[in-house]
Amino acid sequence: MKTTEGKETPVVECPQGEKGDIGRRDFMEQLTKTGAGALALGLAGGAAAILATACGTGTVKTSDGKQKYRYGMVIDTRRCVGCEACVVACKAENKTPVGVFNNRVTKDAEAGSPNEKPIFMTRPCFHCENPPCVAACPVEGATYKRESDGIVVVNYDVCGGSQACITACPYGARTFDEGKNYPAVSEKTPYAKVPSPEYNQFRAREGERATSNVARKCTFCMHLQDDKGRYDQAAGRWPACTKTCTGHAIFFGDFNDSDSEVSKLVKAGKAVRLKEHLKTEPNVYYLM
Repeated sequence: MKTTEGKETPVVECPQGEKGDIGRRDFMEQLTKTGAGALALGLAGGAAAILATACGTGTVKTSDGKQKYRYGMVIDTRRCVGCEACVVACKAENKTPVGVFNNRVTKDAEAGSPNEKPIFMTRPCFHCENPPCVAACPVEGATYKRESDGIVVVNYDVCGGSQACITACPYGARTFDEGKNYPAVSEKTPYAKVPSPEYNQFRAREGERATSNVARKCTFCMHLQDDKGRYDQAAGRWPACTKTCTGHAIFFGDFNDSDSEVSKLVKAGKAVRLKEHLKTEPNVYYLM
């Protein structure tokens, strides 16, 4: 994948070669076919083979210094309880309007489980190494992948509202801002006048440079980075969804840092990515 500057960015490759699309439902369907023994042993035997088919060991390839950070997430669906605290926190942090969600939680049913046990999956933007949204955009510079940290962003001043990126995203990670407002909270603080911190631009819903008729998406709360592009979990400068997850299911960090929690989770070989066959190389992994 090349950035707008034409330089190579790092990728995460699974050594087994090309994989098929596997979500948790597919995984559990295959897992149940291996028998109760494999299910009881967790990732042993047949279960481990299924995960290896999906993602392998998740070997992290560095960028030879061309990309300083590569931020991403590992989301443990076994811990997610579907409370949607992450969704609420995202809206509160980014001041997103009616109909705009930078994060969602989808609900499925575990195949073969008693009473259709629900499975919840948090779905932020995946900040792919090969983002199809960028390739599909008809306006140069309206959406692009940042060279410094791999975060895929939208330039609201350039976005023409074609929604081609929304259609192209295979993960449903983008929504269209139609310019709607919530009712005024009070006479003094109507929502339309509350600026969003996205991209450190603090745009209001009304007036000059208002965010409307544009594509919106998760930014990993990049406005919380310091001037060197770093997050600080101890200081609270960490994506809102991660900070508020009641089940402690969302892990965030730098995949270029081999000592980061996300790197260790991926290298353990138990993490999978959605729709691997599309070769988008998403920077969001799931523990099933």
